[in-house]
Amino acid sequence: MIDRRQLIAAGMVGLGALALPGVASILHARGFTHGVASGEPGPGSVLLWTRYASESDTLLRVEVATDTLFRRIVAGADARALPDRDHTARATVTGLEAGRWYFYRFIAPDGAMSPVGRTRTLPVGEVARFGIGLFSCSNLPFGWFNAYAHACGRSDLDLVVHVGDYLYEYPVGSYPDARLALPGRLIQPSQETVSVADYRLRHASYRLDPDLQRLHQSYPTIVQWDDHEITNDAWVGGAENHQPDTEGDWGIRKAAAERVYREWMPVSDERWAAYEIGNLATLFKLETRISGRSAPPDLEGRLAGRTDIDRALEEFRDGTLNDPARTVLGEPQERWLAAALRRSAAAGKPWQVLAQQIVMGEVLMPSDVRDWIPADAQELVKRRVAVGTVASRLGLPFNFDSWGGFPAARRRLLTAGLEAEANLIVLSGDSHNAWGQNLRVEARPAGVEFATHSVTSPGFEMALGKVAPTDVAAALRRANPGLVYSDTSRRGYCSLVLGAQETVGTFHFLRTVGERSTELAESVSLRVRAGQRALEPV
Repeated sequence: MIDRRQLIAAGMVGLGALALPGVASILHARGFTHGVASGEPGPGSVLLWTRYASESDTLLRVEVATDTLFRRIVAGADARALPDRDHTARATVTGLEAGRWYFYRFIAPDGAMSPVGRTRTLPVGEVARFGIGLFSCSNLPFGWFNAYAHACGRSDLDLVVHVGDYLYEYPVGSYPDARLALPGRLIQPSQETVSVADYRLRHASYRLDPDLQRLHQSYPTIVQWDDHEITNDAWVGGAENHQPDTEGDWGIRKAAAERVYREWMPVSDERWAAYEIGNLATLFKLETRISGRSAPPDLEGRLAGRTDIDRALEEFRDGTLNDPARTVLGEPQERWLAAALRRSAAAGKPWQVLAQQIVMGEVLMPSDVRDWIPADAQELVKRRVAVGTVASRLGLPFNFDSWGGFPAARRRLLTAGLEAEANLIVLSGDSHNAWGQNLRVEARPAGVEFATHSVTSPGFEMALGKVAPTDVAAALRRANPGLVYSDTSRRGYCSLVLGAQETVGTFHFLRTVGERSTELAESVSLRVRAGQRALEPV
């Protein structure tokens, strides 16, 4: 068992000093400025990351040891911090043993050392259990990253998965506005992130957060962007929050965001990948935004000028929405995933885990919502609720940015899982709310979904503050037969324990994000038994 206190004592030196000056120090800091991180774990290798700011290229030495004092160094590598990569450095260390914890550090030419990080290789052969922490939607001005801090206090997680919205692109005072922004939770730049320089500064300001630094320092991570690492509701050809007239070419902005993401995160250059967890599971990291996602369906445009709303909705549902040409993953990624699912299931692995960004289960708007909207609500909100409640009667979701906006693509994915005889566990984020769902294809159980709530970003409670969360959850379950559990009012994260016979997923709800605290308000667990493809309470 790893002594976490040893890790903290060995590696946290300097973190507090970095965090206190805040973002004003970002452009002037020198040396190791943002801690360490690890990712892309394999059975004998791991990718290590740091940032070392200097006037020119700097060759760093990496040491990997089995103890925090580095008395037994077992591997090493060189990593070059390059100004052209915003002074970030990464190295893949090989020759490690499978399924064990290691400690690592970077050493500068003058002998200066980075904080000590802890990482773990993936296991091979027989694996009895494997613990995963699942995170999404971490908007820094909305609150403290208490979910990260709570996870760092545990001793039963082997890996952290972050399925996107790791940061947000909006200008200061936009989301959240000045009324809701937590004092002292400052970000840079003050404007919306559009250029390489903008995205670099936003990553740098987020990564000064001590709890985020500690999360990366404590666990290997598998991470993937969603939309806000680029901009809201992104797809291959554009985004809701990109205006070419004022923000330039979409392709240039998209490339800038991806470039900086790869500079600042412990990731390879592959957009999707598979990770083998011994004989227990295969974890698939998918890309759902800019590789193959089709343009979002324009329901409001279809309804403009129509008086026969029901007929217009039927035409939209049977035409645009269910067009089989529309994709989330794109055809190459779909083919890769289908083949990989077959290989994993044929190898006898009990679980095929999809780490991806957006909610997959059907979520229709309850008719009760009409009674929840206050009389003084914006006309736009009233109109969308009116359309949404009518649309739900025809099986149309209220969020077309989720898999619900791509039903043909969802059917293809779930059918591929069934044909492979896979036991799908879908991990999702994006919605800010907690969902435990049973996934079905034409009444056949196809898998389950744990869609985690957000680290800080507000959920439905922001719009429905006067409605009891239990009433919201009950109405959602009545409207959505596949929905086993939901919570739309609290922040936190999800953890999973994979086992040969069952997987248990637990939603952890923090008491607050308004102050630094790791106190939990509640944890709720659901279980799926191998071969059952259905959730049940624990």
